[in-house]
Amino acid sequence: MGVIYKNVNYDYCAMLIISILIITTILRRMIKGKVNRSFLEVLVVAWLTILFDIWAVHLDNLGVQQVFTKYVAHMGYLVLHSLEMPFYITYVVAMTDTWHLFKAKRLLAFLSLFPVLVITGLILTSPATKWIFYINAQYEYTRGKYFTLLYVCAVIYLIYGLAYLGIHRKMFRRRYFVSLGIVFAAEIVGVVIQYFYPTSLVEMLCMSIGLLFISLMLQRPEERLDVVTGLNKITAYMDDMRQAFRTRKPLHIIMVNITNYASLLELLGYGKCMQVMAGISEYMMRLDKEKKLKAAMYYLGQGKFRYVLEDTLSDHVPDITEEINRTLKACFVINQMSVNFIANICIADCPEDISDVDTLMAFGDTLQEVPFTGDIMTASELLKRLHYDMMHDMDAIIESALSNKRFEVYYQPIYSVKEKKFHSAEALIRLKDEKYGFISPEVFIPVAEKSGVIHKIGDFVLEQVCAFIASDEYKKLGMAYIEVNLSVVQCMQPKLADHIMGILNRYGVRPEQLNLEITETAASISQQVLEDNIEDLTNMGIKFSLDDFGTGYSNMQRIVKLPFDIIKLDRTFTELYDNPKLGIVLTNAINMIKAMKMKIVVEGVETAEMLKLFSDLDCEYIQGYYFSKPIPREEFVKFIQASS
Repeated sequence: MGVIYKNVNYDYCAMLIISILIITTILRRMIKGKVNRSFLEVLVVAWLTILFDIWAVHLDNLGVQQVFTKYVAHMGYLVLHSLEMPFYITYVVAMTDTWHLFKAKRLLAFLSLFPVLVITGLILTSPATKWIFYINAQYEYTRGKYFTLLYVCAVIYLIYGLAYLGIHRKMFRRRYFVSLGIVFAAEIVGVVIQYFYPTSLVEMLCMSIGLLFISLMLQRPEERLDVVTGLNKITAYMDDMRQAFRTRKPLHIIMVNITNYASLLELLGYGKCMQVMAGISEYMMRLDKEKKLKAAMYYLGQGKFRYVLEDTLSDHVPDITEEINRTLKACFVINQMSVNFIANICIADCPEDISDVDTLMAFGDTLQEVPFTGDIMTASELLKRLHYDMMHDMDAIIESALSNKRFEVYYQPIYSVKEKKFHSAEALIRLKDEKYGFISPEVFIPVAEKSGVIHKIGDFVLEQVCAFIASDEYKKLGMAYIEVNLSVVQCMQPKLADHIMGILNRYGVRPEQLNLEITETAASISQQVLEDNIEDLTNMGIKFSLDDFGTGYSNMQRIVKLPFDIIKLDRTFTELYDNPKLGIVLTNAINMIKAMKMKIVVEGVETAEMLKLFSDLDCEYIQGYYFSKPIPREEFVKFIQASS
């Protein structure tokens, strides 16, 4: 048998591309953080794979008769080649920030590694078994009888990777999702071509083109890195925290706010002030390196630094925080400048203390205004203090918000399982105060009910919703209706029906375009005026939903007598979905609702597993963070348009 020459030029092209990517990644300082480190690891593995492939091919093309050398070259290539997809999948996992899922489910982690462990073992034992490959008597590289297992392993990881992308697709912007998927698509093309045409070494070239695409589209320093400090900037912080909150990943955030930043800026000027901020960032990076923590660090601008540690490093949080506080209290020397800082430092345990990005950012801003004591604060204690102050001021906050138009209506889409599209939406009131940031409706609604101002808030929401329904942009979305919440006090309002119909008529909104939500608590109130209001509105064509079903069960007989079209399962039910015993309660509740000929909306759905479960249980509508959090009108319109 003569020597079969393989075209190695494709490999040279691939190596050139990967080499450029490695160099530019390092030069652009895109090597900090899990995502960046993971991408660099993918590049290094790809580069080594190509190197061993070039070495092995040249040995074959030249007819070299050194058996040991040829075994080393080919084994090195095949092992590294088998590791490419697992390493890329780790990059995808890093992008979704879901490592903690693997740590929590060791069986899942083991199953994820099992194929590559098996194939690596087969490759390393091939000199004895000849199962994957061997060097024949003519010193030629020869495929073994189980060589196809290499491609089976590659296909397994390709399918696994694509499935993982699909399951977690809601965690990505569309650009991210498409870019990550292109690598898998490119690899599939390369694998197919090289399997049927072994002399055409195009697989690594296809992979390198996919990685080049990712580098250009996703690994962009201008999106994540602050040029002055070298730390991740505010947009990266918000993206990373939003991802962590979605997956409920426990984090410890050390917040450092230089409260005399404005004074430093005025005293030193912009250039020197930025040098000072860069000096603080260098100190924090040096501290992290000394402690070997690999924490995520961010500079949000205006003297605000964030040091984020995972829950596994919780033991280091007090020491690190104390070290930072002690250092910043001392006279800080940067480029021969002595600088005195006034720094408020606070530890926030998330999601226990803070569970959403808006609150996190607002809290960080509030920290800037807290009087300096020199002591390390905790978010839990500070939030209690702020809550007390806020509740004391709540009546004034609400009146000011109404006068200055600081209330805003957000919309959360509701997905139809049968239609496989977004069917409707729930309108939700939001309040952002200048001092306290976003204030939860659970806080200000009860206060508004006691003061009687809830009627003004209710009218504001209804008018905003009607204006939206009447708009041209809404008409293009194909929504069936918008849900609007009625408080207990509103339900007791005499002539409520006439009042609501007056607003609908003013905006030209049809009754069937509106759905009114009443909580289980409100529905259980034994007053005739509630029944009269519901009956009048129902006769006018407005439909009703029972919200928060499952939180009370008080006066069930009374509740079922009211003309509800939709029952909204409280999120407490979604928390039961993976508990076999408590799941019986869930199943019985759904069967009961079905028997009463009512439709079901499941609230609080956050994962693909939840979506599948409630879809299989024949629940008509799904609402929750899996699809979208409540978002402003403009974002909602864009979201629905992009989803259609």
